[in-house]
Amino acid sequence: MATSSATMRKVSLRNLAAHKVRLALTVLSVVLGTAFVAGSFVFTDTLSHTFHGIFADVAKGVDVQVTGKQTDGSGVPLADIEKIKTIAGVRAVDPQVESQIVLLGSDGKPVQGGGAPSMGQSYSPPGQLIGDPYKFISGTAPSQSGQIALNKGALKLAKLNVGDTTKVLVASAGTVNVTISGVYDTKSDTGGYIGALFARDQALKLFTDGNHVGSVNVAGTGLSQDELKARISQALPDLTVKTGKQVTDETQKDVSTALKFVNYFLLAFGAIALLVGTFIIYNTFSMIVAQRLRELALLRAVGASRKQMSRSVLFEAVVVGLIGSIIGIAAGVGLAYGLRALLNSFNVGLPNGTLQLSPRTVIVAMLVGVIVTVFSAYTPARRAAKIPPIAAMREEFASAGTSLRRRTILGAIFGLIGAAALVGGAVSEAGGGAAGLVGLGALALILGVLLGAPALARPIVAALGAPIGRTFGSVGRLARTNAVRNPRRTAATAFALTLGLMLVTAIAVFGSSAKKSINGLVDNGVTADYILTGPDAIGVPVGAAVKVAKVEGVKRAVALEPVHVKFNGSDQQGTGVDGSLADVLPVAMLSGTQDLTGHNILASKDKADQNGWKVGSTVVVTSPDGKALSTRVAGIYAHNQLLGDWMTSAQLYREVTPANRRYDMVVLIRAQPGTDLSTLRTRLVQATDSSLVVKVQDREQFKGTQASQIDNLLAILYGLLALAIVIAVLGIVNTLALSVVERRREIGMLRAVGMLRPQVRRTIYLESALIAVFGAVVGLALGLTFGALFVRTLRDQGLDQIAIPYGQSLLMLVLSAVVGVLAALWPAARAARTRPLEAIADL
Repeated sequence: MATSSATMRKVSLRNLAAHKVRLALTVLSVVLGTAFVAGSFVFTDTLSHTFHGIFADVAKGVDVQVTGKQTDGSGVPLADIEKIKTIAGVRAVDPQVESQIVLLGSDGKPVQGGGAPSMGQSYSPPGQLIGDPYKFISGTAPSQSGQIALNKGALKLAKLNVGDTTKVLVASAGTVNVTISGVYDTKSDTGGYIGALFARDQALKLFTDGNHVGSVNVAGTGLSQDELKARISQALPDLTVKTGKQVTDETQKDVSTALKFVNYFLLAFGAIALLVGTFIIYNTFSMIVAQRLRELALLRAVGASRKQMSRSVLFEAVVVGLIGSIIGIAAGVGLAYGLRALLNSFNVGLPNGTLQLSPRTVIVAMLVGVIVTVFSAYTPARRAAKIPPIAAMREEFASAGTSLRRRTILGAIFGLIGAAALVGGAVSEAGGGAAGLVGLGALALILGVLLGAPALARPIVAALGAPIGRTFGSVGRLARTNAVRNPRRTAATAFALTLGLMLVTAIAVFGSSAKKSINGLVDNGVTADYILTGPDAIGVPVGAAVKVAKVEGVKRAVALEPVHVKFNGSDQQGTGVDGSLADVLPVAMLSGTQDLTGHNILASKDKADQNGWKVGSTVVVTSPDGKALSTRVAGIYAHNQLLGDWMTSAQLYREVTPANRRYDMVVLIRAQPGTDLSTLRTRLVQATDSSLVVKVQDREQFKGTQASQIDNLLAILYGLLALAIVIAVLGIVNTLALSVVERRREIGMLRAVGMLRPQVRRTIYLESALIAVFGAVVGLALGLTFGALFVRTLRDQGLDQIAIPYGQSLLMLVLSAVVGVLAALWPAARAARTRPLEAIADL
């Protein structure tokens, strides 16, 4: 008698309903993975929608925008503004003057806007402004030098009020005393944005070289944007002219490009979580099929076909995937909200906006959740279809397992291929090719370990369990036996944790190596007693180096400056050096002299070889404003990560860098012999007080600052990987819970012959700890190997030191055992409550 498909679906649904705990744990694995995917899309879609709303009006009312040829050049000459006004079809001209600033709050400290811009710009009155006028909430616009108007968000961040006085720092002009004249509102008024409006005359003095402005907005009359663009381009061929639509489109494209990276970054961690969840779902369905052998055999005996059997299991997977995906989408919205709140609590500077749940997000999350679940259940479904009806009804059939021989051989092949590729990458020249080879080797070795994990489980768990057996006696030996009884299950459960810890460990190796490499660069390369640094946005303000050079006890203060030029047809960045490096940052000269005067340059050996330079070679460089200058190679030095590929004089730096774009990256200070360094530090702090943002650090403090930046990045990565670890822990809970159900009769028998409830619980605890530590040992071994080899491929980028975080690795092993015990609390309690007679009688 054949069984209908409708009947099989009913059986599947009733089976799911009858095992609610098992359903909940399986659904949770899907929920966590899909929540990360949905949350990534919701988060980036929200940012995209908000930013596009902010920048939609970036060129409102602007028909044409005129800028300099190079973005880092001086800009548009003032004389050309007058030419633009005379062009037929031009109705209004609005010069744009702006620059990065630092605003001091009511407490006298710099206002932290997170990652949002902090800009000073010229105020354009309604008669001159192209676009919507500023909406002043309180006070008035700045009408004279010394007055500024702030956006509402900045005023709140700074805890200032209209009429208050404060200070503003401009990198190229120093500190300016200002009074708050008014408060205005803008679409950009969220997320830490600081916009200070200055009177035009003062803005020109502070933010330009006096002869140029950054850009010019133009409104026309009686002409299309393209026609007006053509006329201005013809009149001013040396400038860049774009239509207002082009400016808006390019701005929004840049925003989209930046957000795509964020989206891909988050989705990568979502994929990791889903990959870990795949092992859990596979394990769950494998155990479900094993526990339902008799039920499935009975269905076969009453007429269910093999296809119906496999479809029944896959139908359950579809239901689990749908439920998990729906809940995951809702959880994803919550995750996006929580992520935004978390980032805002750290003052990252993200704009606020309504959370965006697009149809694309719903469809992708649903598809991902269902496909991953069905894919994970496919092998168990095939196994269910192959069940012989009569054989499956026998008790011994359930414990029979298939041979691991083929799988182990295949795993060994992949492992050998991976090992060979890893060795090849390790001995290759540093660079992309070596990194790619290591990446391929890592992938092959992971596949090898995945396939060979069941074979590895027995010896490794047996070795890990030996001390447990000696310590806990029969309970420990039973736990060890249970952990290796089904090596496939143990391997699948542990491998989820293996993946998570592998990534955490690899990242830890990278972070430790980066910190050790930086420490090595500073210890071996920097001989300065103190280092002056500033914020990344503005660096050390111009003039600070001159001030500290005059401080009593200072022998030498050397400023390092960023030089941007073109040669050989491409953009190049070098280092300007204002002073002698002799006793602050020694340079190993290979040929020539260390003469950094006039238009001389020094090149690293790699740079010289790349360009065919020798001592005495002439190199023509082009400034951002298009000015060509001839330079001479005065010397060639051994590669120095701190100084870069080439250096030049402070004179050349000033000649190629517009005055309003100048700043120092760092200032290196050497004390006079016999000077008390703590006293000197006090003097240096006093000398740089007016610069507001300058930090005076010794070498150890400088290394600590760099290390803290690396730690902050690692904390973000660890936080994102935490989800994969959580899923892996839930997998251990799920496996143990199902294992308790599967061994119900066995546990009942043990209870009947005298095993106490605490002993039952202890057995489950130890079994769980063994599985977790097994996964951790394999994960740590892989992570340490991959991390060390990837760092080795980056030795040409300055990561020339490999550091193994032994303490962190040991801590992760201990924590894995603790996590294993915690994961076993509920399954162990459930096992301890087993009634002996009922369990023995249960067929």
